[in-house]
Amino acid sequence: MNKKIGWQFDNSYSKLPESMLSRLNPTAVKSPKVVLFNYSLSKEIGLNFSDIDNKKMALLFSGNQLPQGSEAIAQAYAGHQFGHFTMLGDGRALMIGEHVTHDKKRYDIQFKGSGITPYSRNGDGRAALGPMLREYIISESMHHLGIPTTRSLAVVETGESVVRETILKGAILTRVASSHIRVGTFQYAYLSKNKNDLKILFDYTVQRHYPHIKKLKSPAVELLKIVLEKQVNLICNWMRVGFIHGVMNTDNMTISGETIDYGPCAFMDKYDPNTVFSSIDHYGRYSYLNQPSIAKWNLERFAESLIPKINTDTKKAISVASEVLKEFPKKYKNIWFEMMRKKLGLLGEDPKDEELFIELLSWMHKNEADYTNTFCYLMKELKQDKNIYDNEEFISWKKKWEDRIKLNNNSSEKSLKLMHDVNPLVIPRNHLVEEALKNATENDDLTKVQDLLKVLQNPYKNISITSKYQSPPPKSSKKYQTYCGT
Repeated sequence: MNKKIGWQFDNSYSKLPESMLSRLNPTAVKSPKVVLFNYSLSKEIGLNFSDIDNKKMALLFSGNQLPQGSEAIAQAYAGHQFGHFTMLGDGRALMIGEHVTHDKKRYDIQFKGSGITPYSRNGDGRAALGPMLREYIISESMHHLGIPTTRSLAVVETGESVVRETILKGAILTRVASSHIRVGTFQYAYLSKNKNDLKILFDYTVQRHYPHIKKLKSPAVELLKIVLEKQVNLICNWMRVGFIHGVMNTDNMTISGETIDYGPCAFMDKYDPNTVFSSIDHYGRYSYLNQPSIAKWNLERFAESLIPKINTDTKKAISVASEVLKEFPKKYKNIWFEMMRKKLGLLGEDPKDEELFIELLSWMHKNEADYTNTFCYLMKELKQDKNIYDNEEFISWKKKWEDRIKLNNNSSEKSLKLMHDVNPLVIPRNHLVEEALKNATENDDLTKVQDLLKVLQNPYKNISITSKYQSPPPKSSKKYQTYCGT
C-alpha cells in the first residue's frame, strides 16, 4: 500500500537528541471514519489515494495503522503563553514522519488529537470534531489567500467521545507543515541540561530550512534576520485580510514563517483594531492591533535563545541581536505601507499616503464598517450592504483617494488589478463557519462545510456563489467568542 500511495519517509527530526522528543505510537481509536480528505493537497505533495478505499484511509489517518517508514514522535518544546514561560510539548499531537516529494521538498505529517503523550499535562490527548473541521477550513482558506500556513490533509472521526464543556464527537486532524520547529523549540534547547542540544538544533534547522547561510560569517545572526523577515511578511498578510490568530505564544511561531495552530483564531468583520475573539484573552494581548508588537516580542525571545550561537561574549551577542531586532518596526511599517497601497490600487509613493490610510481606517472604525467589504466596495465588487458608504465623510475621503489614483499615471485597469490581487471578496466569516460546523457536528451533514470550502478556494474571484458569502453577521448583542478546543 505504501508504494501505491507514494509515501517517501526520511525522518530526520527523530535523530535529534532524545531529550527533545518522545517516541510512541498513536492511541488506537474505536471506529474511525474519514470525514474530510484533501485530494488536492495529497496530489501536490506527490501522494495518490485514488485506489485506497475509505476503510483503509480511515485506519491510516486515525493512526490505527501507520504507513511503512513512519516513525511517530511527540516533540518537546517550551513557550511563553500569554507572557508566562512554561515547558511544553506535543500534548495531543504526534508527527508520524517526514514525507519527501520527488522534487526533494520535505513535509512533516502530523496527527492532532492522537492521544496522550508525555507532554499532555493532565489532558486527554484528544480533539473534538468541531475544532478539527475548523482548522481544516481556516488553514485551507489561508492557503488560498496566499498566506504561508500549515495545511490540513484529512479529518477522521474516531467513533469515541471527548469531554469538554459537553460531550463531543472525537476526531483526528492530519496536518502538513514544512516543519514544526518553533521559537519555543529553541527556547527548550537553550534551557536544556545538555548544552549541546542548542547547537544540534541550530545546525539541524539551518540545514533543513536555510542551508545557504551555513558558510556566512555569522549563521545565527543570519537566521535571526531571516525569521524576522518572514514574520514581518506573515503578520502583514494577517493584517491584510483581517485575520486574528488569537494565541500568539512563542510555541506558535514557526521558524519557517508558516501560520500554525488554528485554535481561537477568527476573521474580523467590522473594523476595530482592538478586536479580540479568544475567550481567554481577557486583556487583549493578542488583539488585531497588537499582532505586530507581539511578533517582535516573540522574536526577542528567539534572539535570547540564540545568544550562545551569536557570540561567546554575551554582551557582544546581545548588542548584535538588538541591532537586528531594531529593524522590525521599520521593516514592518514599510511592508504595511506597501500592503495598503496595493489594497487601494496605488502605484509609487506619495507623502500623503499614510494620512490617506489612517483616515480610511479611522472612518471604518467610527462607523463600524466591514473591513473586507469596504475594499470590495471600492473595487465595485459588493452587491449588498452599500448604504453605509453613502456618508459625507466617506465620500470626501473617496474623492481624495480617486485624486491619488490619478497620480498613478496609468490605467485604472492596472490599479483595479492591483486591488483584486490582494483584497479577498470572501473570507471565512465567523457566523458562516459556525453554521457549517454546527450542521456537520449535530446533523452529520457536511454540505455547508463543502460549500464554504468551495467558495474559499476562490477568494479573489467572483464566482456564482460569491455574493452569498459576503454578508456580515446579523447584528447581535452577544459578542462572538472562540475557544482553543482543548
